[in-house]
Amino acid sequence: MGEMSYELGTKPTSNHAINNDPDEALKLVTAHAGVSVTITPEQEAKLLRKIDLHVMPLLCLVYGLNFVDKTALSYVSIVGFKTDLNLGVSEYNWVASVFYFGYLIWEWPTNRLLQRLPLAKYSACIVILWGLVLASMAAVKDFKGALAVRFFLGVAEASTNPSTVLFTSQWYTVPEQGIRVSWWVSCVGGSQIIGSAVTYGIVMGTTQNPLAIKAWQLIFLAFGGFTVLIGIIFLYWMPDSPLNAWFLTEDEKLVAIERIRINQQGVGNKHFKWYQCKEALTDPMVWGIVASGLFATITNGGITNYFSQLIVSFGFTPTQSLLLSMPEGVIQIVAVLVFAHLGRRFRSRILISSMGLLFAIMGLFLVRFLPLDNRAGRLAGYYLYGFEPVCFLCVFSLISSNVAGWTKKTTTLAMYLISFCTGNIIGPQMYQPSDRPAYHTAITISLVSAGLSLLAFLAVYVWCRRQNAIKASIRAAPGYKKIDGQEFMDLTDRENSELVYAL
Repeated sequence: MGEMSYELGTKPTSNHAINNDPDEALKLVTAHAGVSVTITPEQEAKLLRKIDLHVMPLLCLVYGLNFVDKTALSYVSIVGFKTDLNLGVSEYNWVASVFYFGYLIWEWPTNRLLQRLPLAKYSACIVILWGLVLASMAAVKDFKGALAVRFFLGVAEASTNPSTVLFTSQWYTVPEQGIRVSWWVSCVGGSQIIGSAVTYGIVMGTTQNPLAIKAWQLIFLAFGGFTVLIGIIFLYWMPDSPLNAWFLTEDEKLVAIERIRINQQGVGNKHFKWYQCKEALTDPMVWGIVASGLFATITNGGITNYFSQLIVSFGFTPTQSLLLSMPEGVIQIVAVLVFAHLGRRFRSRILISSMGLLFAIMGLFLVRFLPLDNRAGRLAGYYLYGFEPVCFLCVFSLISSNVAGWTKKTTTLAMYLISFCTGNIIGPQMYQPSDRPAYHTAITISLVSAGLSLLAFLAVYVWCRRQNAIKASIRAAPGYKKIDGQEFMDLTDRENSELVYAL
């Protein structure tokens, strides 16, 4: 039978729905055909707690380490790293940016490998690798060495965001995903608190009791060594999917799969499907997500690498800046968790997250336009920017819940993270020596970029509402019939009229 085309939101084509290469979960469901699966709300809650206990702690820890390890450069920038390597502003900017060149180059290949290889085992090996690379930063002697190591650190960390999204989508239902995404995104704030505290402790300790190595070298060794340890634990603990979860009984595995049937997405398919790749590349919703990510990370890329120096520019000492960066971590945790709860309660995660982005824009406005001698007000503006991770919470939860078809999902993740890298490459380059100490030009560009990110978010909201209305009319049309088992047929969100976009 030849391949049939389909309209946006129409019924699945017979080629993809009947003769397709199905999701891995369909094999388990087919093997238990005729078996009645019943579970009480109490039993489902118990199973969900079991999944949370075994899956979420490591996902949260690895995601937090991903942030603290790549931003370790900001910590060491004020404790001798730039001086010892003789780095000027331009050289430091390139050391910051080159991380995302490595990330960018490896993003598409790593998404293909995440689809093709056992998800947990590949992810664990990558965590171990990036820990080793980060620790090797302690051995760099000059600008060229720092460039090389940071490039390969970007390569190693490129899989963290997509793998965490994939884990979340295969274990949790759509209503559960927003909260779980908020748990691991909030670890960005937690890692900033811990990273600042550990750096402060190392700096003060080595000042009072000098070692054979510099404080910045010990920081890289400590963070890198701990990451390697977590990677080893991840390798032996984390299952690739509910299908081979060591902590679930056979009955619990079947229930875990049946639970996520409502997602219309399954748990994974290892075969690349070109039609799904093409659909991702032509989907307005995907491009809206990509645009929002690009503009948000232009802002984020600069502040992530300059937050310690920005606080110093407000009139504080380098050691004070380490302590003063910690409250922003608290704000990030509270903002992400609270906005995720509000998004679920009001069933409007996009609009609620947009409010968080508005707070971040207000913070940038204060940093840009308050007088230079108003250091308390400018510091308050920096803290308000701590609401910005709410934007990333929404993006990752939308990709997890609204993008279906395993090839389309991994392609979308690659597209988004390519824009993520591009923004983070541009971000540090905005901070130029001629713009010190206020960095007015950089903050102005950041303000404009954040505003454009907000507009892209709202465009995604409007598009998804419209598509939900179209899908509802198709389901209500005479003659419409849902195909048995289509939840596990690896259909895309545009093929599957049963999939309702989360707003």
